[in-house]
Amino acid sequence: MIEIGIGYVPLVDAAVVIAAAERGFAERRGVAIRLEREASWATLRDKLVLGHVDAAHLLAPLAIATSIGLGPGPALPLTAPFTLSLNGNALTLSVALWEAMGRPDGSLDRVKAAFRRVGLARAAGGQPLILATVFPYSMHTYLLRRFIAGSGLDPDRDVRITVVPPSYSADALAAGSIDGFCVGAPWNSVAVAAGAGRIAAFGLDLIPDAPEKVLAWPRGRMPDRAALSLVAALREAAEWCAAPGNRPDLAALLAQPRHLALPAPMILRTLEGRLALGPGEEDRRDPAYLRIGRDIGRPEPDQAERVLSEMTKAGHLAATQATLAAAREVFDPSTFDCI
Repeated sequence: MIEIGIGYVPLVDAAVVIAAAERGFAERRGVAIRLEREASWATLRDKLVLGHVDAAHLLAPLAIATSIGLGPGPALPLTAPFTLSLNGNALTLSVALWEAMGRPDGSLDRVKAAFRRVGLARAAGGQPLILATVFPYSMHTYLLRRFIAGSGLDPDRDVRITVVPPSYSADALAAGSIDGFCVGAPWNSVAVAAGAGRIAAFGLDLIPDAPEKVLAWPRGRMPDRAALSLVAALREAAEWCAAPGNRPDLAALLAQPRHLALPAPMILRTLEGRLALGPGEEDRRDPAYLRIGRDIGRPEPDQAERVLSEMTKAGHLAATQATLAAAREVFDPSTFDCI
């Protein structure tokens, strides 16, 4: 039996990794997965870089940033042989901010216009709106920046963007420390259920089919046999996770205290793409809200290009032939294609 330690952050899009470990898919491939839950992406990245875990459920932009050498420490080339999810994020604003915006039900353009009005007023008064992302190098950051810029505000001048780990985001919103956040499921729903937040937009409204999470490890560190066995197990687990009939079982698994420690019905609604937008409001339904499954598992080089484009727009790096080549090497389908 091959032992592999995998770190993850408690989110619904860790489903494929958790199912592979706990529903027998990895064991049937001769792999014993040791799951390690971490609250923040910074801690998980550091544990991966230092070798405390063998692989990680990771933000797609963070995998590229680590490979290129953005942030602390030297560059460590990663490979991401399996795409765990597309989409799955939402922008949630505090109830107080939503009230100040006049409850702009309707189109996203109306939401943006109302956000601009309040945002400009707050900035002019010296108290700019504070919005949280989960990590600087994340699709959450780029979704926030798209929303802010699309509202006619400057993301670098008119608002403050801060970092809050996913599982702390709803608490930070309820405490009034932030005015809104972009986070993955189910933490938007947690804020809504607590009466603290109102979902203003789904991530797919801003960047459709955004590459979100990947399974990644340092290039060359995982033996070939272990890599092939693990990716094969993930492909089978992803197919199981995507089957509608398995959603109640998957939701119950993710709800366990050792994983998300949240109500299974809330997680099930996320898997179904059925989210309450605000306290007492009707659900919004979109089956593409969070995409997981075998059909999206193959890492595609054009996904790397899409992520790199967002990183460039945010000023995180310059788009050069070297950065493009490094990004494409992260989204390497060769292991996936060997199975």
